[in-house]
Amino acid sequence: MNPQAAILSARIDTELSELKLVVERTLQAWDKAVKQDDDFYLDSVALNLHAFYSGLERIFEKLASSIDGAVPTAANWHQELLTQMQTEIPSLRPAIISYDLKEALEEYRGFRHVVRNVYTYHLKPEKLKLLVNNLEYTFKLASEELTGFGNFLKKSSK
Repeated sequence: MNPQAAILSARIDTELSELKLVVERTLQAWDKAVKQDDDFYLDSVALNLHAFYSGLERIFEKLASSIDGAVPTAANWHQELLTQMQTEIPSLRPAIISYDLKEALEEYRGFRHVVRNVYTYHLKPEKLKLLVNNLEYTFKLASEELTGFGNFLKKSSK
């Protein structure tokens, strides 16, 4: 097996394991925020939603640099990276993520930008609720698609 492919596949698996814990912590914090009517738990929810997207983006950056040979550098590189991951590159690789996953992740990417640039007490609980409600499904989809791509790497390197 190509060592680079094995490393990338293992990195995907490791990051997905970490993200599973992030998802669980997000859901626990949301539950406490709702049950205890405590806004301070919303800070934890926001931080974990930030970590969720950032973890996926780390995977995407690694794949873009290692396989595609290029990570976008434009001012909107975060958006461009998602588009690159959703794009099949003939004779190099299939699309890494589906259009549906890309669209779902755009919401988390945009929220991460807000978390980085706004004081947490300005965050809207309704927006957090929407992201939390979609989190398990989005993670399931991301996990399936990235695991599938990891399997593609393993098969193509034999």
